[in-house]
Amino acid sequence: MGMHKYDRLMYILNSLRSRKNLSAIRLAEECGVTERSIYRDILSLSEANVPIYFDRGYKLASDNFLPPLNFDLEEYNCLQMSLESSPLARIDKYQALIKRVKAKVDAGLSDTVKNKRRFTPASTHIEIPVTSTVDQPGLFAQIEQAIQDDRCLEISYDSIESGQSQRIVEPYFIVFRNRAFYFIAFCRKSKDFRTFRIDRTRKATVTDQTFIRKAGVSAESYFEGSWGVFRGERTTVTVLFKGHAARVVLSGKHHAGEEVEKLRDGSVRFKVTTCGLEEIKYWILSFGSEAEVIEPKQLRENLSRLAKNLSKLYSEP
Repeated sequence: MGMHKYDRLMYILNSLRSRKNLSAIRLAEECGVTERSIYRDILSLSEANVPIYFDRGYKLASDNFLPPLNFDLEEYNCLQMSLESSPLARIDKYQALIKRVKAKVDAGLSDTVKNKRRFTPASTHIEIPVTSTVDQPGLFAQIEQAIQDDRCLEISYDSIESGQSQRIVEPYFIVFRNRAFYFIAFCRKSKDFRTFRIDRTRKATVTDQTFIRKAGVSAESYFEGSWGVFRGERTTVTVLFKGHAARVVLSGKHHAGEEVEKLRDGSVRFKVTTCGLEEIKYWILSFGSEAEVIEPKQLRENLSRLAKNLSKLYSEP
């Protein structure tokens, strides 16, 4: 789907300010419309006294529409990396928005920064791995609209644990955590807040029903204490790490509330209070026999049963 006319006009104007010899074919491809639409847009800009002329491509006769942005080269590169590596770049709606933002930034740079950028190769690129994509047409926009208007969503959700179900939810916010997009909503079916992964939402329809937001619910407060995405009972976990695992744990921070103590023999005592045990359990399992749970008892017993089942599974011919 191509850009709306106003967005195209701004994109064409900013592109003409930052680039030379643009063809109607190139602009049509970038805006997702026909060449005929681009010709009409150029005519509209000309009628608005924008000095466009053609000489081996479309150009501006004057560049006095907007003052240059006061970015230096490092600020500009930082902004570009942020835009290019944003997980929102995987969402159709935001791909167009990010393209327009980049065009406006390029158009407003000072001549000094433009010249530096031309002769300075990019030295850093950040790629955020995303395991999920939202490819259902309009799904992301439907959820956003419901959040903005405080309206209930009727969703068809495919849960890994319980399968597909229909439910009415009151959506509060969208977050990107652990390489995927989620939206947090009060589920009228379960009468509690739930975390819904957007790419497991098969359908979402904004209803006429409105809801009153519960006070004190925000992305920060909702995930406070969680190991990753999901919540549960607050439990203190203590783990003893040895060998390579100890060095990994010492090399970086894994939770905001962690306590890490290096012992004389080189092992590490790791202690944290987290909401729910399922996600931290799989993190501990990733270290194999170099991680031993000291507490809580139920997590230690759970891992013991799992280890016995695995041993039985892999000892069979």
